[in-house]
Amino acid sequence: MTNTIGTTRLEVVAAARELSRAARWERALALLDATSGGDPEDRAHLAVAAAEVAHEAEYSGSGSGQALQRLEAAEELCSTVDIGPAAGWDLAFLRLRRGYFDLLSRGTALEFGPHGKDPEAIDAAERAAEELRDRAPDEIRRGWAHFYLGVIIDNLRGDRKSAPAHYELALGAGESGDDLLTWEALRHLGDHDHDDGDHDRARERWERATALGAAAGAVLRTLSQQMLLAVLARDSGDEAGATALAREIARWAGAIGVARIEVQAKDFLAGIDPTAPPPSVKAA
Repeated sequence: MTNTIGTTRLEVVAAARELSRAARWERALALLDATSGGDPEDRAHLAVAAAEVAHEAEYSGSGSGQALQRLEAAEELCSTVDIGPAAGWDLAFLRLRRGYFDLLSRGTALEFGPHGKDPEAIDAAERAAEELRDRAPDEIRRGWAHFYLGVIIDNLRGDRKSAPAHYELALGAGESGDDLLTWEALRHLGDHDHDDGDHDRARERWERATALGAAAGAVLRTLSQQMLLAVLARDSGDEAGATALAREIARWAGAIGVARIEVQAKDFLAGIDPTAPPPSVKAA
C-alpha cells in the first residue's frame, strides 16, 4: 500500500524547495506550515525543509529572522524520531551552514577573511565539515561537505591556496547529478581563475554556472552569477556593458526583495569590485 502521507510530504518538500530557489521563500514556508504531517517523522522532515528555506531567505538578506528558530525547532523534533541517516546528515549540514553564515555575515554584507572572527569558531566549523565529509551517506553529500570545507578555508581562514582542491572534489561530485553543487563549485573555481588572471577560464566557468542556475530555476544564484559576468565585462574594458548588466541586476534584485544582491550591484555601480579580497588577504 502506498504511504499517502509520506508521498505527500515528499512532494510538498520538493515543491517548497523549488519555490525557495525561485526566491519565493514566504510561499514555500506557508506551504510547509500548511501541510499536516501524518506522524512525528513526517513533521520532522517538514520542519527540516522549513529550516532550509528560512536559512536560504536569511542568507539572501531577505529573511524574517526566524531561520535559527526554525533550525532549533527541527533539531528538537528530530531528536525524538528516527529520520534516517540521510535526513540526519542534512540537518547537521544545515547547522554547519548556519555557523558559516553567522561567521561570514555582517548585516546585508559579507565579510571575508579571518579579521574580527573567533579562531576557535572557525576551527569548530572546519572540524564539523570534516566530520560530515567522513560520514556522508553518498557521493553528492560528500561533495557538499568538501565544498563547505573549501569556503571555510577560503572565506573564513583566508587561505586561498588550499581551497580549490576541495572545490574540484565538489565539482566532480556535482557532475554526477547535482546542478546546484556544480554551480557552487564552478562559481568558486572561477573566482580563483579570475584572481590568477585567467579571465577566459573564469568566463567559461561562470557562463556555465549562470546557465545551470537558470535551468534550476535558482533566481538568486543566476543574479549573483550575472554579477560576476559584469565584473569580467569591466575587466575587459566594456564599462558600458558592465554598467548595463549591473543596473538590471539591481533592478531585478530589488523587485524580488533580494537585498544582498541589490546592495552588491549598487556597490559595483559605485566602483566597488565584489571579487576583491579583504584587506587582511591583500596584506598577506
